[in-house]
Amino acid sequence: MLKTLAYDRPPSVKLGDAPRGDFFAGGLEYNPPARGVWNIVHTGMLIPECHEIFACAQGCLRGVILTAAEMNAIERMSWISVSEQDMFDGTLESDVVEGVSEIIEGLPYRPRAVLLYLSCIHLFAGCDFDIIIGQLSEKFPDIDFSDCYMTPTMRKTISPDAKMRAQLYNALKPVDIDPRSVNILGNDRPTDEQSEFVRVIKENGFTLKDLTACRTYDEYLDMAGSAVNIAYLPTAKFGCDELSERLGTKALYLPNSFDYDEIRANMAKLCETLGIACPDLSHEEQAAEKALAKAAKALGDIPIAIDFTAVTQPFGLAKLLVEHGFNVKYIINDTLGEDGAAFDRLKELAPDITIFSAVNVNMLHFPEEDHEHIVAVGQKAAHYFDTDYFVNIVQNGGYYGFTGIAALAALIEEAAEAPKDRRKLISHKGIGCESCL
Repeated sequence: MLKTLAYDRPPSVKLGDAPRGDFFAGGLEYNPPARGVWNIVHTGMLIPECHEIFACAQGCLRGVILTAAEMNAIERMSWISVSEQDMFDGTLESDVVEGVSEIIEGLPYRPRAVLLYLSCIHLFAGCDFDIIIGQLSEKFPDIDFSDCYMTPTMRKTISPDAKMRAQLYNALKPVDIDPRSVNILGNDRPTDEQSEFVRVIKENGFTLKDLTACRTYDEYLDMAGSAVNIAYLPTAKFGCDELSERLGTKALYLPNSFDYDEIRANMAKLCETLGIACPDLSHEEQAAEKALAKAAKALGDIPIAIDFTAVTQPFGLAKLLVEHGFNVKYIINDTLGEDGAAFDRLKELAPDITIFSAVNVNMLHFPEEDHEHIVAVGQKAAHYFDTDYFVNIVQNGGYYGFTGIAALAALIEEAAEAPKDRRKLISHKGIGCESCL
């Protein structure tokens, strides 16, 4: 008699039994058709007046070219195909230099910057990227060249996403510092203008700069003059620290938290750094409480599934919702991030929450049976639980602090009442980017 073995089933673990770290063993992976998260192509396109050039094998080129085409930016991308012969004839570096030169000279416009992406095949072969950048900079002194990487082999060290967010600011050089200027670094969408985070900066007379708001290359270069660099996404911290050290400015990491005490501590840290009085946030906290109570009443016992692409602290969000009466039943995530304290508390509050892998190959067949009506927070959760009732955001959606909690509560309430066209929405690459679909 044939029997289904455990390793053929979608990997899951009860939160109460989950280890503090990686929840599942690594292995063959599955990438669900939820495309809203930004990749290195989308992120590089944030720099105005830049041109992206990818040098990699044809199979890898297909994905990045289609990304640029889908976001109607194919004219801002070029590519160099690497063949097997290139690996053995000693011309890896010269081939890239010659290919990039030919591309630049044939462009109908002169880019201010070129983001040059090498692939893992170059790293395996010991390609000298410094020589390539040096020769190109000498040949085209009016163009800023930045070394970028299309290397999935980096995932166990620094992720390609985090590395790309750091390389975004390569062209920023030391300049005179404006003590009344502040940068937000590494995000792919503007921070909510109504957030207490943005308001306290602007209302105290500081200029707030963000790559997402830059319309020209000169505006981008002006970011080098800010006295304080702030990151709130985990993938942006590395780049924030690196840029601040290079420019001799202040780095501030204020993670996007759902914990009230941490929100207050982050605001106090921001205000101390800027030398301003910390505002009373009781009004914002009360508004968040009201929004949560209203959403909890509207949802009742409807189960909620949260995935890590929607919010950077899924256990933090789950803890907040559980404490306010929501029926959080599932979390899609493979490893514990920076919300370990929330994870520990959830073990006590809701040990029966089921954690599912986001990438294990056996999730291809999930769900194995029909699920109850579920409200999903995030595209992967919407896909895996086959629900059109979902919150369509990635990486916190630009929301922050108490105002962000209130906004997210409203989105959850809206998601429970108004179904979306899931198949159409989650197929678009890069939420917020223009799409030809």
